[in-house]
Amino acid sequence: MVTDANIRKSGVTHHLEEILAQAGIICTVYDKTTPNPTTDLVEAAREVYLLENCQAIIGFGGGSSIDCAKAVGARIARPRKSLAKMKGILRVMRNLPLLIAIPTTAGTGSETTLAAVITDSHTRHKYPINDFPLIPAYAVLDPEVTRGLPPFVTATTGLDALTHAVEAYIGNSTTEDTRHDALTAVKLIFGNLKRAYDNGNDMEARRNMLQAAYFAGSAFTKSYVGYVHAIAHSLGGRYNTPHGLANAVLLPHVLRAYGKTAWKKLHILGMAAGVSTPHDTHQAGAEKFIRAIEGLMEQMQIPRTIRGIRGRDIPMLAKYAAKEANPLYPVPKLMTAKQLEKFYWMIKEAHK
Repeated sequence: MVTDANIRKSGVTHHLEEILAQAGIICTVYDKTTPNPTTDLVEAAREVYLLENCQAIIGFGGGSSIDCAKAVGARIARPRKSLAKMKGILRVMRNLPLLIAIPTTAGTGSETTLAAVITDSHTRHKYPINDFPLIPAYAVLDPEVTRGLPPFVTATTGLDALTHAVEAYIGNSTTEDTRHDALTAVKLIFGNLKRAYDNGNDMEARRNMLQAAYFAGSAFTKSYVGYVHAIAHSLGGRYNTPHGLANAVLLPHVLRAYGKTAWKKLHILGMAAGVSTPHDTHQAGAEKFIRAIEGLMEQMQIPRTIRGIRGRDIPMLAKYAAKEANPLYPVPKLMTAKQLEKFYWMIKEAHK
């Protein structure tokens, strides 16, 4: 089982460990996963897997634990291939050990995607690995394990799911199924995220948010994401910025920058969210949707800036983001690394 120390200490994993023991299944736990899991952590977990002669992997936690579990599986499947050489698309190409995902947050959708995002321990470059064997064989969506999630984490992970749905929907490689999943996710998020934030024991809202994250994950694993994710990954790698927070802060800025190339689709998303009407122009409907996202952020006390961004790092970070996004992500509008730099300045916390 791959998890993190806080989840283990909270006792959330104990019931499963007891059930496995009663069934005669030996479960070894690696609980040193951190936000934005690194290559060193993956290798340490892999050593535990090999030392204990394990035969399956459970990723139990947020997206970081599940991504770490996926990467461990990839290294077991390809022992002579480094994670860096699996970066990109279809570079694993071998079946992983049985992989089960149990998400404790309603956000990343990692339990249903073909992606794992890993940070190089030495360069601090964060990159995605995308391949079909990384899709877990089973996903267990249990709202009880999300009950103790702090309000701020509920908010940022929920906005992470929203970002997945929005970027998947407005991209240029959608299908009827992914559009349906994205619209369903957006409707569920606007109907339940604030409820879950206000009352962590609202199990209906918790359950609906897990469904939303799952639908959003299903949408983006087929239709991909966009510049919000590319920029957020660069921030996570360099500064260990929580992924959901980075996505939330960036989302309104990037959506506005897409301009008329995204207005129609954002208008449709706004109607799914219940904030736009069919009588709005596409531009007006899109702006209502973006403002509704900003309103949700304000209600849940999400900051509009991110601490720690250094101006001297921005050109390098923008190059990382541009390289990740093009040609991997089917964005509505292509931007150069130079054009992406403005987003870092927009969200950079001013020195006091």
